[in-house]
Amino acid sequence: MIPLPLARIAEITSGALAGMADPRAVVRGPVVTDSRAVEPGSLFVAIKGERVDGHDFAAQAVAAGAVAVLASRPVDAPAVIVGDTVAAMTALATAVCAALPATTVIGLTGSAGKTTTKDLLARLTARIGPTVATAGSFNNEIGHPLTVLKSGEDTRYLVLELGARNAGHIAHLTRVAPPTIGVVLNVGTAHLGVFGGKEEIARAKGELVEALPAEGVAVLNADDPLVAAMAGRTGARVTWYGRAEGATVRAENVTVDERGRASFTLRTPSGAAPVALRLYGEHAVENALAAAAAAYELGLPVATIAEELSEAEPRSRWRMEVTDRADGVTVINDAYNANPDSMRAAFGTLDALAGDRRRFAVIAALRELGDESVALNEGLGRLAGGAGLAGLFVVGPDADPVLAGARAAVQAAREAAGPVPAGVPAAPLAHAGAVSHAVAPHGAPYGAGEPPGGAGEPPGTGTAGRLSPVAAFGEATEDAADAKDAKDAKDAKDAEDAVAGGGVPVATRVSHAADAAQAGAELSAMLAPGDVVLVKGPRAAGLERVAAALLGGDRR
Repeated sequence: MIPLPLARIAEITSGALAGMADPRAVVRGPVVTDSRAVEPGSLFVAIKGERVDGHDFAAQAVAAGAVAVLASRPVDAPAVIVGDTVAAMTALATAVCAALPATTVIGLTGSAGKTTTKDLLARLTARIGPTVATAGSFNNEIGHPLTVLKSGEDTRYLVLELGARNAGHIAHLTRVAPPTIGVVLNVGTAHLGVFGGKEEIARAKGELVEALPAEGVAVLNADDPLVAAMAGRTGARVTWYGRAEGATVRAENVTVDERGRASFTLRTPSGAAPVALRLYGEHAVENALAAAAAAYELGLPVATIAEELSEAEPRSRWRMEVTDRADGVTVINDAYNANPDSMRAAFGTLDALAGDRRRFAVIAALRELGDESVALNEGLGRLAGGAGLAGLFVVGPDADPVLAGARAAVQAAREAAGPVPAGVPAAPLAHAGAVSHAVAPHGAPYGAGEPPGGAGEPPGTGTAGRLSPVAAFGEATEDAADAKDAKDAKDAKDAEDAVAGGGVPVATRVSHAADAAQAGAELSAMLAPGDVVLVKGPRAAGLERVAAALLGGDRR
């Protein structure tokens, strides 16, 4: 943060000094909302939450080195008293950003992939100059100003992840730190129940490009029609990224190795260079392209961009963390959060990484899906039930639609496979409370082989689009009767191929676990050397605890 005396902070926040606060005392350290994070020279912002009131830790913060407390009531410490501490902190961040005219602000939003893309872009901008970026997913009305307040006079790039829980949120964040470059990744089904539909989500995400100045740049996904349509909502110049042939920055010749990591040729107007990602999942290609397009606009050479993308490791925890145990069990910890689109991508990664190895998954019902919740969670179940799993654990409450979808998919695959050939042992029965059926081994997730909507079409003209909410799992949720039909072409072909190739359908055990502890304990007892486990669910499910249990307490 730029050094500011308490008198100036009081002026910016319309606050009053209290508690013997020295108006000449200068805040030089970070602005924090956690007293445990206080450093000498800090400003501690006391926020009253549902369970903890920061005002109770004011004296502790000052004892640890804070110059003063930004508070909404008198405290036993030097303080700046304001009406609303979050609003005051926001005003302070707005003033600090305005005092840094040499800093380029880059805003980034989307339904999925924001944090990974932000981490990649921050790595790229750091090649050019000092960079401050959002920590983890601190992208809301509290985390956003805290990030801005980390900026100093030497900060050249401020890379900000912008989240939205409702219309107007992104517009508010852009007023705190007006962006020059705005990156929009995708419009998916995250928070569908809050917004009411994908069109409403698109309107909210598009607030970012509306905030750009005429001399700014909107970096838009050419493969997502709802994002491409945002070009008409900005006066800034538009640059396109994606797999579409007309994209300014695009990926060509994409391949995925046996570990689920993608390689491709990064093509730009000034040349091309090979990229071999260390990030897991083919969906990381789109994140890398978005970061590359913004970096290209900043003047980074394509060879440098490709080099940085190829060297990048995951920075934020619980996002496609792949860990191999000593016994050969591989754990894919993608438990930070989940929505229909990211679930589909995660199962695609599991399929690519597992190969012929036995696979398991631990998931939980998705939330904030509104009227589409039952259909989309049934679709999640069908996705998991058709993924060739040896075992599936659905954790927590509201699991019935997921379990129903999984069981329907497993039953459909069993019927499609037909009778077990003579001489082949029948699949073992499931344990109590579970359902076990024969399924074709290692079947790809429904729709997993489809390219992103609009791929191969000129920017803004695609009609393939991303899937509607009800069909977000590759149309897995369309009609239960169709899914159960033993003559379903894909299921029948998978079964025929398995038998023709001498394969024996595996037994999928579909189980409900009350919580992460139960799932971790039961799954641990089932695993054998060489197995692969995907852990993926909404943040509230706490499925990272399953990964920790499987990794011997390593919460990474």
